[in-house]
Amino acid sequence: MRECFEPEFETMDRADLAQLQLERLQETLMRVSRNVPLYRNRFAERDIDPEAFTDLADVKNLPFTTKADLREAYPYGLFAVPLREVVRLHASSGTTGKPVVAGYTRNDVKTWSRLVGRVLVAAGASQDDVVQIALGYGLFTGGMGFHYGAEAVGAAVIPASSGGTRRQAAIMQDYRTSVFVATPSYALHLAEVLAAMDINVNSLSLRFGLFGAETWTEAMRAAIEDRLKLTATDNYGLSEIMGPGVAGECLEKSGMHVSEDHFLIEIVDPGTGEPVPDGEEGELVITTLTKEAFPMVRFRTGDVTRILPGPCPCGRTMRRIGRIVGRSDDMLIIRGVNVFPSRVESLLLEVEGTTPNYRIVVARDGALDEALLEVEPTEELLFDRVAEHQTLVDKLERRLASELGVGIAVRLVEPGSLARSQEGKTIRVVDRRGLSAGGKR
Repeated sequence: MRECFEPEFETMDRADLAQLQLERLQETLMRVSRNVPLYRNRFAERDIDPEAFTDLADVKNLPFTTKADLREAYPYGLFAVPLREVVRLHASSGTTGKPVVAGYTRNDVKTWSRLVGRVLVAAGASQDDVVQIALGYGLFTGGMGFHYGAEAVGAAVIPASSGGTRRQAAIMQDYRTSVFVATPSYALHLAEVLAAMDINVNSLSLRFGLFGAETWTEAMRAAIEDRLKLTATDNYGLSEIMGPGVAGECLEKSGMHVSEDHFLIEIVDPGTGEPVPDGEEGELVITTLTKEAFPMVRFRTGDVTRILPGPCPCGRTMRRIGRIVGRSDDMLIIRGVNVFPSRVESLLLEVEGTTPNYRIVVARDGALDEALLEVEPTEELLFDRVAEHQTLVDKLERRLASELGVGIAVRLVEPGSLARSQEGKTIRVVDRRGLSAGGKR
């Protein structure tokens, strides 16, 4: 069995875990029915009595919570405790509307720290490590979440924050960073900068990397591990639920263990909201079981994944979810063909001369959809002849048409020119068709 941060919970007997989940769910339902008007009204509409809730299977009868609910309640309408009990506020970026404001009590912060500690230890980190966190600090949950988690583990923490890549490289070299925390796209960008600075990656102290906050692929993992010479693991979290620490891979790299003693998970059909069998892809729905300030009941994350069958060789008993393959609201329908940005990314990593930094721009020409893939090439290709550029463009267009079943035009753009969000996430899709589900993401 691999080392766990909290083995008494991470390796719980499944029957004991189910009983703990039920007890905590009952407490959560009572809390929100008393203190959150949205839930009190919806429970009344459905004749749901929280005190009579005795079976986890009945969670499917509870109402969903959506991002629209959270925005309508801005800023404090869904808090379940008085503001005087809230010691921390975080918020989403609000790029598609009002930001979502999440509150934390003192107990919430302690729980959050421990859960991120679980993710770090599962990914190989220990008190002997130096952890460099290249995620944004501030209202974004990523930087602070991993910071507190690393301190809970006992590691030395470098709060490098996002950006300043040459500074990040120098810190990594001078401070002997052994664990690197960032978005996967930033990890590859760092690898390019290290090469440009003529820093020998093998001379660094890197051992492990924890990457999340955006979708990525197995091909991207292989590229990160090859270029940074570390073991890369995936992790999952979202501001509306807690931040990082909801789930993370162990060193088996066979799915992300969900902290089920704190989060009840379901996979539903994005269209109907009905549960799908384990192993089938659908939208992840999460109910918090221990959040005090900002509890969520059946929150529709919009993230597409699946529950993986069977136990993990690491000995943890918590169920695992697969890699996030995309978002139910980011799936593009181009001329009747479903296209996930993550599939485009996977294809790019198979073609020499390209990087995983890209943007898909979709527009409508008359009655027809037109898609353009903007790609940042490698530095080496940038200095090649124009003919080589056109050869690459032609190759990409043929591969995309063959693999996706729809034609997408390709244009090479200057390295570093594609927009990133303040949290360091690459902006993957710009939908200019004027559809209700479109707009800049």
